[in-house]
Amino acid sequence: MTLPRIVATDLDGTLLTSSGTVTARTRRALRLARDAGAEIVFVTARAPRGVDAVAERAGVTGTAVCSNGAIVYDLATREIVECAGLALAVARQVAEVLREALPGLAFAIETGRGVLAEPGYGRQVPGDEPYRRQVADLWAHDGPIAKLLVWSARHHADEMIEAATAVAGGLAEITHSGAGGLLEISAPGVTKAATLAALCRERGVDPQEVVAFGDMPNDLAVLAFAGRGYAMANAHPLVLAAARCRTASNDEDGVAAALEYILGCSPIDD
Repeated sequence: MTLPRIVATDLDGTLLTSSGTVTARTRRALRLARDAGAEIVFVTARAPRGVDAVAERAGVTGTAVCSNGAIVYDLATREIVECAGLALAVARQVAEVLREALPGLAFAIETGRGVLAEPGYGRQVPGDEPYRRQVADLWAHDGPIAKLLVWSARHHADEMIEAATAVAGGLAEITHSGAGGLLEISAPGVTKAATLAALCRERGVDPQEVVAFGDMPNDLAVLAFAGRGYAMANAHPLVLAAARCRTASNDEDGVAAALEYILGCSPIDD
């Protein structure tokens, strides 16, 4: 393929090591890609507050696709440029049908700026405590809903998504990013891939000029959209089965290794 104009990469389990770091080899590979004319676009389930520090460590500026495509975020100004939110009535309807299908669920709302959690929602994200608030009535929220978060202490996400898709798949986008018993619900049509495709259209970039990296089911459509979509060696089985290309694991600098190959550069060690 020709040199990429966009490198679209997931963060957790992909660009970042298992300890959450960006290696020197990865930073160099991203810099070489930029020097060759590529724009680096983070495409992540993380909210904007979760990408700022990564961008600084990786030396990346520009645009990030956050919250599974619901938010377009400017890394330089730290401003939310666009938010395609889930309607409150739809979020509530999804929650009601899911409670019937999978007893024991608890819900939270990601607003783009923080998390509102109902009593019983037990998922904790390290470092996110200042942005998390418990509320008695989740459905009294009158602001944006970037994602509806569905958590269970009893079930794994792979089990949950099958049941959730059966009863609520026509109401919203349902996916997961491998975080134990957590599903992530977005507005209909809002996915990482759809938002990335819109960015490409704005820039006049053909999908064949995109290289993408991912490891979880919420990355599947991104890898299919890109001219060259790489599954990490540590990826979910569904991703490994579907992806056209594979690279090394996130702990083996898989993103860097693929970019070095594409750019014709020699690898370096940390």
